[in-house]
Amino acid sequence: MPRMSVIIITKNEATNIGACLDSVAFADERIVVDANSDDATVQIAVEKGAHVVSRPFDGFGPQKNYALSQAQGNWVLTVDADERVTPELKRAIQQAIVDADADGYEIPRLSSFCGRQMRHSGWLPDYVLRLFRRGRARFTDDLVHERVVCDGKIARLSQPLMHVPVIRLEDALARMDRYSTASAEMIVASGRRPTFMTGITHGLYAFFKAYVLRAGFLDGREGFMLAVAIAEGSYYRYMKAWLRGRGNG
Repeated sequence: MPRMSVIIITKNEATNIGACLDSVAFADERIVVDANSDDATVQIAVEKGAHVVSRPFDGFGPQKNYALSQAQGNWVLTVDADERVTPELKRAIQQAIVDADADGYEIPRLSSFCGRQMRHSGWLPDYVLRLFRRGRARFTDDLVHERVVCDGKIARLSQPLMHVPVIRLEDALARMDRYSTASAEMIVASGRRPTFMTGITHGLYAFFKAYVLRAGFLDGREGFMLAVAIAEGSYYRYMKAWLRGRGNG
């Protein structure tokens, strides 16, 4: 079977990294690039048998491209610390790299929010390109919301990747703050200059899109909370960019 590498980037992921690494224990090598965590992330990763490299964080895209440069396998699987490969997905991945009918594979991701699997709200279906031949793909250099660009045929697997990004509401707030800050930096760097009203209109539309257009109301109370979190993320992204644009960020 072709050799496969798993790459993961981390920053203070002590609560997640152990279970994540256990779920990809079938890989020939597991590489963790850690951004100077001050919790037990590195210790746990080493105990689980992963190869750990420490590197200052300079954006999600650059960090993942560095992790990719460390991989030696013919195939690369990229996962986040809050994601889990199920036994069913493991078998699908192993079969895919044996058949090798494509150069990259998109995997459906099933995410949960405060304990509930979200099957609407724009979170499902959520196909992400995570498995690819080494040398045929790379990550974009975006600071946040990076993606894999594959030079070749892309196919899809049917088994989902489990994603547990938000266990507590505090997790959603922390993610929103981090991602909105990075997104604001990208907006400013692009030369765009949002106005004060930009954040308001984008926030309102983000809620309407998640809760109404994407049927978030069918996800119950958690669907409403998720729509609010999405709206806040959009609102703060543009407000932070607006403040930076006028010299207050």
